[in-house]
Amino acid sequence: MKVKDALKKVSVICYHKGCAPVVRTVALELKNFIGNVRIEEAEVKEIDLENGVFYISTADEFLYEGYDKGIHDFNNYFVYFRINENGSGIMSASRMEFLYSFYSHIIEDKLNDDIEEFLGGKFFSPAFKWIRTVNDFFLTQQGRIQRNFDREGYIRGLAKYGFTHVEVNGLGFPMGIEIGPKGEVYPMFYTYLPALDQFVYSELNRGVYPFYYLSINLAFLKKNAKLALKYGLVPGLLCFEPRSVPEEIFARYPMLRGARVDHPFRSFKPRFNLTIAHPRVLEHYAEMLRKLLKEVPELEFISIWTNDSGAGFEHTKSLYVGRNGGAYLIREWKSDEEIAKVAGENVLRFLRTLRDSASEINPNFRVITRLEPFYGEHEIIWNGIEDRIEIETNSLLGRGWHLPYSHPKYSDVKEIGGTPLHIKVDEKERDLIHELKLKKSNAHFYFVSGPYTFFDPLIGIPYPWLTYQKLKALKSIGVDHVAHMGGINPPNLVPYNINQEIIRIFQFNQNIDINEEIGRIANSWVGGSADVLIKVWKLTEEAILSYPNPIPLYSTFGFTWLRIWVRPLVPNIEAIPEVERRYYEEFMCSTPHNPNNVDLMRDVLFELTDKERCELAVERMDKYLFPPLKEAIKLLEVEIEKVEDKNSQKLKVLFDQLVRLKALKCWFMTIRNVSAWIVCVHGYIESKSEVERSDLKKKLRDMIELEIENTFELINLWEHRNDVEFMALTDMGETPLIHGENFCELLKNKIELMKKHADDEPYIDPDYMWKRSAMMLY
Repeated sequence: MKVKDALKKVSVICYHKGCAPVVRTVALELKNFIGNVRIEEAEVKEIDLENGVFYISTADEFLYEGYDKGIHDFNNYFVYFRINENGSGIMSASRMEFLYSFYSHIIEDKLNDDIEEFLGGKFFSPAFKWIRTVNDFFLTQQGRIQRNFDREGYIRGLAKYGFTHVEVNGLGFPMGIEIGPKGEVYPMFYTYLPALDQFVYSELNRGVYPFYYLSINLAFLKKNAKLALKYGLVPGLLCFEPRSVPEEIFARYPMLRGARVDHPFRSFKPRFNLTIAHPRVLEHYAEMLRKLLKEVPELEFISIWTNDSGAGFEHTKSLYVGRNGGAYLIREWKSDEEIAKVAGENVLRFLRTLRDSASEINPNFRVITRLEPFYGEHEIIWNGIEDRIEIETNSLLGRGWHLPYSHPKYSDVKEIGGTPLHIKVDEKERDLIHELKLKKSNAHFYFVSGPYTFFDPLIGIPYPWLTYQKLKALKSIGVDHVAHMGGINPPNLVPYNINQEIIRIFQFNQNIDINEEIGRIANSWVGGSADVLIKVWKLTEEAILSYPNPIPLYSTFGFTWLRIWVRPLVPNIEAIPEVERRYYEEFMCSTPHNPNNVDLMRDVLFELTDKERCELAVERMDKYLFPPLKEAIKLLEVEIEKVEDKNSQKLKVLFDQLVRLKALKCWFMTIRNVSAWIVCVHGYIESKSEVERSDLKKKLRDMIELEIENTFELINLWEHRNDVEFMALTDMGETPLIHGENFCELLKNKIELMKKHADDEPYIDPDYMWKRSAMMLY
């Protein structure tokens, strides 16, 4: 007998009266799956596996034979499944966060298995104790205004795909309430990772933010938390802290001014936070966090990001304006070592304050932070890590933003952290993981398989083998806490996402044959076209592995923030009249004097790449990347023509993948052409040889024609995508952080300007920054 046949024999689904909300959710879904079955509540913990009664529970809601064994053998991280020929059985998770994903595992993967395996009961140990979303683009960050976003469907998807923990604090408004001088872009950075004071107030800052503003944000947080609990996810917070506060607070409390935390190039006014060296400020934070937990007692973690986006710790080395702070931490004229010591201890004191105040309500509460910003205080903080003060990272072996890993194909390319290209994990990480565990702490390792953190703004790019390789690598060195950057692709917008399927399957079966599983999924989606789909995915991964990441900022959020897809690639950007550039410049996350406005190799004072790297990247992409990707697209086009039933799932899947791969090709081509722009324009300006300059100008002209053709392809894709959503997009009006529904019109503007200015003389004004910064803003 198969599992599906045994489930059809179930006559009663039973859960305990005091069960977790997710138990009721699973019971209702199982009832809908089975059909003619009733649901009953029990008031006792004892069970009777007879008469077609199937029990669903978490923790010790029901006591069954083998429960103590699960606690002992699996350290209380397990799921137990048993079913008999008459439908009697039990599905019980030791923790609520495993139940829904395991139920999905049974329904998606085990229905055709023989029940012999489960007659006596079987324990499943999840691969990871935590799979947590970090910087969840669609649920809480910039993408929360995505058009057609289904919030509950998204959270249900997280639970289905094996996630256990989710951040829930997003703003209820499209933008934060932060304001600044005319022309300043800095308020945009307060739209994401909102601080605690965006939801509640303490007696210290009462009235600084409008009560209605806090109320709406808190309601948004609570709605997310309620949905999370419905599907068994553990809710938590992700904040930039200690974040700057309005000057109004310092009018009240001038002696509580802390560090200057803004970026002096990107901001037009200094921004300061409160000095957390002061006991009253620590109590302010403790009071706010306690308030939040009184509203949502199930909140179990807070992840603190810092030293960016208007947040930072006093006197730490990586503050944009350098070490600085309030009056109380250390006096002037001390050595760097002395400053680092007190700065690091101040960080630890803040983290402990958050942990201890929250633990008054939830004793399991933990605080997680990144070590990268603390390269100047690394040893101090590492040595001070203790119980429920934890680390999230790409690697414990690095210092600061340095990552001791290389591109799997190009050893000279080092910038792979937070990308699908980071698939290997050094065995040396294990010792540091163990060291943290001895401190009753944990390491949460970053993992990427979804939106935003790579290929931004695209969604649904398939790379199942890369996804599996990273999961397997993390598991092999003892990682049991995974932090998935960017969240997932919304299931209603990306209904066929092979990466997320692999995460779901791996969580309860770490010994999978990856080729067999991919084949099974492909067959269930497209039947007889499975071999073609599998080959398409392999070719796509070959292309992704051939991507040399020439300008790392543009491979992630910088692609949207700096409007790379809609701005014209012309020899002299400034030759375009200012009024004709407004369509994209007014929505760039940039300042009027940012060199990036006229030079794609720079952003503020950063050099994003170099000419030699870009030249090599163009060569590599043309030789290794585009051929397999074009072949994958051609295979899909040919296979689609063979499909006779135009309403079949097969056609929907194949067309969905075709749209996404065509979008990926356009994205890669623009990156390739931006790289060529850097090579040709900078090379032309630097060269003293007329022959070389002539050759570079011709190559630049060829690139322009190629990008015009590429943009036409993107427009055609947009107009014939049949409602396949292939990119992050809002219907509320574009912002510097996300494109709007006018995207296609902007592409047409780009083509017009590129045609008009294709033959301009290559030029970048070396004094652009100085000239623009001295101009009056109107």
